[in-house]
Amino acid sequence: MIVLSHLWPSHAQSCQIKNEASVGDAFERAPLRTTNSNEMLTVLIWLRIEKQKAFLICLKAVGNRSSKMTGHWRINMPDHGHSHQEVAARISAPPGTGVLRDAVLGAIDGSVTTFAIVAGVAGAGLPPFVIVVLGLANVLADGFSMAAAAYSGSRAEKDNFRRIRKIEERHIKDYPLGEWREARAILAQKGLSGRVLDEATDAITKNHDRWIALMMEGEYGLGGISPHPLRAAVTTFLSFLVAGMVPLLPFILSLDSAFTLSAWMTMASFFTIGALKSIWSLSPWWRSACETLVIGGAAAAIAYGVGSLFNF
Repeated sequence: MIVLSHLWPSHAQSCQIKNEASVGDAFERAPLRTTNSNEMLTVLIWLRIEKQKAFLICLKAVGNRSSKMTGHWRINMPDHGHSHQEVAARISAPPGTGVLRDAVLGAIDGSVTTFAIVAGVAGAGLPPFVIVVLGLANVLADGFSMAAAAYSGSRAEKDNFRRIRKIEERHIKDYPLGEWREARAILAQKGLSGRVLDEATDAITKNHDRWIALMMEGEYGLGGISPHPLRAAVTTFLSFLVAGMVPLLPFILSLDSAFTLSAWMTMASFFTIGALKSIWSLSPWWRSACETLVIGGAAAAIAYGVGSLFNF
């Protein structure tokens, strides 16, 4: 016997299935109570038969159902564990935002700016040697500039965090009652009230570091994870360098129809960057890929059009 349940936030229905062949059919017959792709579809399967193919059939049914609901497959990131040890380790050392933003920014900008130079110079009818020289100069110089900007921006965020923290430390020292009231108001917005609210406020304000952390998050919207300027700079430069070299490869290798190959390779690069970016997005991969492709293609078309004006 298999019990298969799909649970919506406001509805639950179970289908009892006597044999593995009817698992998918029973799932497909279950009424669809929502069309929102962001709502969670949870399938709880208890297998009381020996054959494991039923589990695969259940997964296939879930996939078919999800495809009908969302119109595309989603790439789900693995869930983290919730044991006592796992929770303690994760909360004590949160990972922060990572380098996703810097990698995407560097890769897209590297592809767009380098191919813009290639398209502009090719549109002006200049020889391939000029394209290679200007392209390499752009990859190195603009890549370094992007890395320096990422470093400076992250460093500014870090300095601003430290500045605000100093302000809160001074306020707690000079105006402890007022800061206690602010902490109480922040916790009240989180749903606490009455005696529990007062006890929680007292407990947090007894610890200086936790008090400041609460004020930083509740009053200024700043988390406890400081940016990493050097990591942001290195990530931006490397992603810019790798993506920026793609439009230049046909010219460096002296291939026939180099500009055509460069255009197709760059478009493929735009498409790939957008598709990979969708892993961390709610958008389907094809939409993210096409969006990046359109943005990069528009920039390249503008550059080529400007270059063509000087092709006498």
